[in-house]
Amino acid sequence: MNATEQAANGDRGTTRSAGGRLRYLLHAPGACQLMGVHDGLSARIAVAEGFEALWASGLCMSTARGVRDSDEASWTELLTLVGTMTDAVPGVPVLVDGDTGYGNFNTARRFAGRAERVGAAGVCFEDKVFPKMNSFFGDGHQLAPVAEFCGKIRACKDAQRDPDFVVVARTEALISKLPMEEALDRAAAYAEAGADALFIHSRMNTPQQIATFMERWEGSTPVLIAPTTYHTPSVDDFAALGIAGCIWANHSMRAAFAAMRDVCQRIRTDRGIYGIEDQVAPLKEIFGLFDYEGLEKDENCYTQAPDLAAVQG
Repeated sequence: MNATEQAANGDRGTTRSAGGRLRYLLHAPGACQLMGVHDGLSARIAVAEGFEALWASGLCMSTARGVRDSDEASWTELLTLVGTMTDAVPGVPVLVDGDTGYGNFNTARRFAGRAERVGAAGVCFEDKVFPKMNSFFGDGHQLAPVAEFCGKIRACKDAQRDPDFVVVARTEALISKLPMEEALDRAAAYAEAGADALFIHSRMNTPQQIATFMERWEGSTPVLIAPTTYHTPSVDDFAALGIAGCIWANHSMRAAFAAMRDVCQRIRTDRGIYGIEDQVAPLKEIFGLFDYEGLEKDENCYTQAPDLAAVQG
């Protein structure tokens, strides 16, 4: 029984791979939640707080690398960060933001293959041309031809090793201010090309575009959203529309950004740290999250001096 069949039968049993677990969540009743992360620390925190799946955000990883979200970081740099996430939270599904696939079908399938090898559950590619710009900045978002993008999807599906590895197709038609019909047509074409899920993106300040899309969508392929700008509804509200998953794409990084800026300002202004200790995480919380006590126990176990008398008989 594959992960899709497990979800249909209400079976929450473990699956063979991270891809299988993500596939299960996308087909289970309701809308799953994927927390945006950018490194091993943010992944550990998200899982410790109960998230079952993660989104390796291109914006957040690029920002963590100190560059813009416009394909300035190489895909090998980003997948190195993804590896820190899968190492930090083994078995937890990580869906990787693969931007446009960094070129043609060949670079897209190479990206997907490398993501699979570092333990990711799946990849998401968007239908903009390379190089891209972040969807929330500016208006010059040119889309790739439908046939070209479908070729990327097919190439990735043909090359994957794990049958449960998830390939998500993201359309930027609404971001590019194209008609709803264009978004629906592209979604249908991408599903036909083999996409395991669709990501419908909007930057309106209400969910109306998403609601309209779901009312008119006749396919069975799961639909994901990232409600970054239309943030009033809850995950349950989106589930009622038929959404399969909500990606909280960049909130962890933005929270860290604000906290780091504020503490830097405070220390510089106060010329000391006497006023901030109650505003930062205690070191014991960090030691606890990373199981320092476990390492100490292992040291006692594995570095004890041998009993020479016993060894010599």
